[in-house]
Amino acid sequence: MASLRNLKIKIGTCKRITKELHSYEKEVEREAAKTADMKEKRADPYDLKQQAWSNGGMSKNDSAKGYHPSWDIFVSVPVSHGFVVYLYENVLAESRMMIPDCRKRLEASLADIKETLVELESNQQDGSEIEEARSVISEMEALRQTSES
Repeated sequence: MASLRNLKIKIGTCKRITKELHSYEKEVEREAAKTADMKEKRADPYDLKQQAWSNGGMSKNDSAKGYHPSWDIFVSVPVSHGFVVYLYENVLAESRMMIPDCRKRLEASLADIKETLVELESNQQDGSEIEEARSVISEMEALRQTSES
């Protein structure tokens, strides 16, 4: 049985997934530019180490072991130009893989909201959550149309 409280939770979930999607899209843009810039400049390994430190608050010891903030492990390989670019390319690839997953979860969340909304409307329940759900649905459909074109 659907309730206004459940609808409110589903709306919050949809908004959170939308923020997550935008975050991954921005990360892809940022990491793609960073990787291209590194490849173009063929930066000095010392400069690349400094870049790695500034991206995650890592210590010099971490960077010397080849640690990247998005990794859960240390890699005992000396940091060199090619290795750091490889790290950024891995981060970029991981972010790109998350975008379709977020879109899929967003579609599922939106379908769940629509289903709950239909059930609440058939029970003739009323509340501010119903208007908010309609608003979220129209925003998400507009977002879907802009991302498809």
